[in-house]
Amino acid sequence: MKIKKNKVSPRQKMINLMYVLLMAMLALNVSSDVLNGFTIVDESLTKSTANSSEQNLALYREFARFMEQNPEKVQEWFNRARTVKEKSDSLYNFADQLKDLIAKKADGKDGNYNQLINREDLEASTYIMLGTSEKYGQKLYDAINSYREEILTMITDTVQRRIVKDLFNTDVPKKDISLLRNWQEYYFENMPAIAAITMLTKLQSDVRYTEGELLHVLAKNIDEGDVRVNQISALVIPNSKNIVRGSDFSAQIILAAIDSTQRPEIYINDKKFDTENGEYTVTCNRTGDYTLNGYMLVNDGSGTSSRYDFSQKYTVVDPTATVSASLMNVLYAGFENPVSISVPGVPAKNISASVVGGNGTLKADGKGGFIAVPKQIGKNLEIEVTANHEGGRRQSMGKYSFRVKQLPDPTPFIEYKDGDGNTKRYRGGTPFGKRDLMSTNGIVAAIDDGLLNIGFKVLSFETVFYDNMGNAVPVISEGANFSTRQKEMFRRLSTGKRFYISHVKAVGPDGVERILPTSMEVILK
Repeated sequence: MKIKKNKVSPRQKMINLMYVLLMAMLALNVSSDVLNGFTIVDESLTKSTANSSEQNLALYREFARFMEQNPEKVQEWFNRARTVKEKSDSLYNFADQLKDLIAKKADGKDGNYNQLINREDLEASTYIMLGTSEKYGQKLYDAINSYREEILTMITDTVQRRIVKDLFNTDVPKKDISLLRNWQEYYFENMPAIAAITMLTKLQSDVRYTEGELLHVLAKNIDEGDVRVNQISALVIPNSKNIVRGSDFSAQIILAAIDSTQRPEIYINDKKFDTENGEYTVTCNRTGDYTLNGYMLVNDGSGTSSRYDFSQKYTVVDPTATVSASLMNVLYAGFENPVSISVPGVPAKNISASVVGGNGTLKADGKGGFIAVPKQIGKNLEIEVTANHEGGRRQSMGKYSFRVKQLPDPTPFIEYKDGDGNTKRYRGGTPFGKRDLMSTNGIVAAIDDGLLNIGFKVLSFETVFYDNMGNAVPVISEGANFSTRQKEMFRRLSTGKRFYISHVKAVGPDGVERILPTSMEVILK
């Protein structure tokens, strides 16, 4: 069915045209009001940001002043404050750069975001944030996330952490219209230039606010890092409570938990004692028990002083040292005898010793001990001990005498490997495997009594075999090794047979040659 159209009179056309024009004018008026609103908000945020910046600068000046007064106490928090400033300035300046780019895109090269002309421009924000190869929108998104995470590492208060997370949240609101848009598209695509600039100004305001809050926390931590106590005690810390007569008693007198920037007045026996670091030293010339008494006066900050008494006992003893041979009660001639020397109250590095009379030598072993090498048997070796005190003062701690004897005779034995590869020593008198005997080259000798373990060099020895007639058949070795003839005799021996090793000639580390008086019986199994 064909619809019949009524003709529109010229008057009606004029009315319709005027209605369309009126609606357009109304729309323009609403847009103008909204744009004016953005401008007002932007100006308000700019003023608020400027005030926050001034307050933050004042806080930085306070940090600098505290740093000059007490760098040791403030250094950690001053460094953190500088880090906060660097991170905040970086994000703030980047937002300022984007505002300038949007303004110039909207109004031309002379555009100024504080006096924006084309406030309704919908292309400037989209182009700068989404349309260029610089990807400013993505960079801003990453910068906000990075700033948020770095700031959160410096905040422990749960309420402040939640505020920071909300201020710098980059999640896209969950609305149908935003499902297919990322953060930068949601906030800057087809956004009037003035709205985009206002968004960036808000970001700058949030940065300065957060910066200020964090600076207040850091400034508060300067004092919170101090140790708080409800009792204050004066302490004396001596280097040693046992003092050798003629040496110094040294102690530190301190006030527990005192601020290191405040120097208390120290009085000993009612006389003021001037010291830079609280160290007290007095020379002790008489033995006996003593007590260091005194008190400290500390300014409590209100203009009055508080008194704290202290007392410390110490003992002065006669010079003494402990000198002992590490392995035995005597020293052996020609041998490097380990010797331990100690002086109560004196570190090992400050002890020196020497031989008196020339019967040998004494040297440090590099491990806190000494090595004594006597020369003449039967003549005592005398050691003098000296303590080296601070200031170059040397103090004799006495002389100590040791008898000097010859090294005792060693014991001969056959050294071999067992089935597990462990080194064993066969000393005779028990059955010994023929395979183990054939695998060895000769014999060795050593003093091995559980206290000493001193090796000797075997020069020669002989083995004695018995034939079927009971006649002894001696065979000479080749130095410390079995000779060819001796090994041939070993091969002929059967299980249960035995032979003897005797006339062992050996020389020890003292250079003395000796023939060992004992023999070793070897029984084959």
